[in-house]
Parts: sequence; structure tokens; C-alpha cells
Amino acid sequence: MTLRGKAAIVGMGELPTRRTYPGGTTTSLCTEAARLAIADAGLRKEDVDGLITRGSDVSPMDLAEYMGLHVGFCEGVTQHGSSGAHAVVVAAAAIHAGLAHTVLCVCGGTRDPAVGGFGPGVTRGMPPASKGSAFEAPFGLAPGANTGYALLKRRHMYEFGTTEEQLALVASKNHAHSVHNPKAMYRKEIAPEEILASRSIVDPLRLLMLCTPNEGAAAAILTVGPARAGEVRLLGQGLKTAARTQAIGEHMPTDSPIADDVSVTRRAALQAFERAGVGPEDLDVIELQDTDAGTEIIATEQLGLCGVGEGGALAESGATRLGGRLPVNPSGGLLSKGEPVGASALGQAYEIANQLRGRCGARQVPGARTGLTHALGAGGNCSVLVLQRA
Repeated sequence: MTLRGKAAIVGMGELPTRRTYPGGTTTSLCTEAARLAIADAGLRKEDVDGLITRGSDVSPMDLAEYMGLHVGFCEGVTQHGSSGAHAVVVAAAAIHAGLAHTVLCVCGGTRDPAVGGFGPGVTRGMPPASKGSAFEAPFGLAPGANTGYALLKRRHMYEFGTTEEQLALVASKNHAHSVHNPKAMYRKEIAPEEILASRSIVDPLRLLMLCTPNEGAAAAILTVGPARAGEVRLLGQGLKTAARTQAIGEHMPTDSPIADDVSVTRRAALQAFERAGVGPEDLDVIELQDTDAGTEIIATEQLGLCGVGEGGALAESGATRLGGRLPVNPSGGLLSKGEPVGASALGQAYEIANQLRGRCGARQVPGARTGLTHALGAGGNCSVLVLQRA
């Protein structure tokens, strides 16, 4: 098999995110998203010879059988919220290794605990107890991720003067962006004052500063060959896991043997930029982790979009809004779309790929050519993808 150029995303599919899909299963949601991606690529299912899923949701072998795919390469990835981007990287690696030519990546999830979801009682700001809660609870880190995230935001506020008003501006911005995204669960503007007036969940995070676990699925088709006009190429990627010395951070605790204190996002971003041959100054549009409003502020710093401690001021300046110097989360982000955990990172790739193809209508970033996705998954997994229109 002769391969030329970088792997390209030639088709994307995403379901609207919803609180629940009545009667839907992870398999059925993933199948629908996969069919959208195959159609978007102008292919038939017979053209797909590789399949990657988030294995903790649905095995690739089971999904292949359900969809009637005849694939010679199957792989399951399980990096929680960053799984979709990991799937894209594995697909590109498989293509360049000659293991497959056209690979379907698909991730999705439901809130049904019987299939590994969050459970029917979960709402915005009320995640389930962590699997490691027996070890985390004595330190105030359970239930779920919000307490750990809140500690990091409070420390950031102490060190750099970040304010609750700046957190509210981030949430308000993303909700304003979502008005133009028909796939977002929340599609209305919310004023900063209303966000600040919402009830406190864990200081300094308020209800409307947090994303909502929900249901959905997203898919991508990758292949390789001569560059074609308008094609979206995977220019560079970074995959990293948090260091064990970072007990509280932008991630959930993990026990990695890495001994430095550089954040997992910074390390993944540097790796992606080096492989892509570009830097933060070359980006036109970004989709990044906004599990809560403060995570977006810190991620902008760690991705190199501004200096450390300057994320709050960046949000306040309006630079990250549509029409600003560097739009962040034009989809509305997780704050507006919600977080169907398995599909989060592929949902980011869906938005960036469509931005680079000029398909986003009222939320389109004019002339966008280079974009970045950034996702954080439980266990300290981080993915950064740099995509560029050919």
C-alpha cells in the first residue's frame, strides 16, 4: 500500500446532544453518527476497512457486526473524555502503518448505568461519585470531579487575581455561541449576571458555570492520499498523561511515573505544535475543554494562547468570542453542548473540521484554516489535535 501525505478527515458526523435519547443505546447512537460520517465522506460502508471505538462503551467488533462492516482492523480506546481524539490518532497511525486505508472512528454514550453511563439522576453540576472516592473523600475530592476542579480554580484566583466575574464571562460567551449551533443542548444566551446569581455548587463554581452530562455520539472517517482542496489534514497531535505529583489539577488524579510538574495540557500542546510545525500564533479557531468555565481559562494559558495567569484577562478582553482575535469554543463548548463523555473529543473535531471547511453558518470563523482541539479525560489523559485545511 502506497501512502502519501498526512492522514485526512474526509467525513464527520455528530448527533445533537440531548439529556436523553429515549430507547437509545450506545450502539444505536454510535451507528447513527457513523452513518452520517460515511455519507459526509461520500463513501459506502463497504469502503471502510478499519474501525475504532471507545471500547468501554461498545467494542469495535460488536459495532462492526451490528453495522454490517467488514473491517480488517479493529481497536478499542479508553481514555475517557479524550477518547475520541485518541481514536483519531490511532486511526492515522494504523493508516500510515498499512493496517487499513479508510478508518471509521466513532464514540458515544448514554447516561444509562447499565451501559457505563452517568445514571438517570445526574444533572448539571451533580456528577456521580468517582470510582476512587474511597481514596479521594478524606481530602474533599468526592463526589465526582467538581470539587477537585474547584480547588484548582480557587488557587488560580488566589495566585493571579482571576475573578468570579471572569468565570461568568466565559460561560456567557459559550452560551451566546451555542445559539447558532443546532446540535447543542442549550441554545440560549445567558447574561453574566444570571450566571453569577445561579446557586453555588462548590466554591467558586456555580450551577451555570458547569457542563451537563448527557447523551450523544460523534464519528470521523480518516484516509490518506494526495491532498485535495478543502480536505482537513491531521497536522500534528499530542497525547499525554498527568504526572503523579499533580494530585490536584486540570485533570483527575492518576499515578503516572512522570516526575515533572509541567501540566498535562502544556506537554500535550508542545508535542502537537512540534509535530505540526506551527505554534499558538498560527491558530484561527479552537475547541477546548470547558468542563467548567474556569477550566477554559486555565486551558487557554496552558495551550499558550496567553501567558500563565492571563486567562481571565483574555476572556474579559473579548478576544475569545466570535469576531474576536482568537475564537474559542464557537460550538458553545461543553457548557452548552453538554458532555456525552465518550463523544466529547470527536465532537470538538467535528466543529473544527466544519469550521475549516466553511460549513458553520452564523458561527463561522471567517477564513479559518488552522484549528486545534483539546480534551481532558479522567485519569489525567489529555489530547491535543492540530487540524488544517489543505
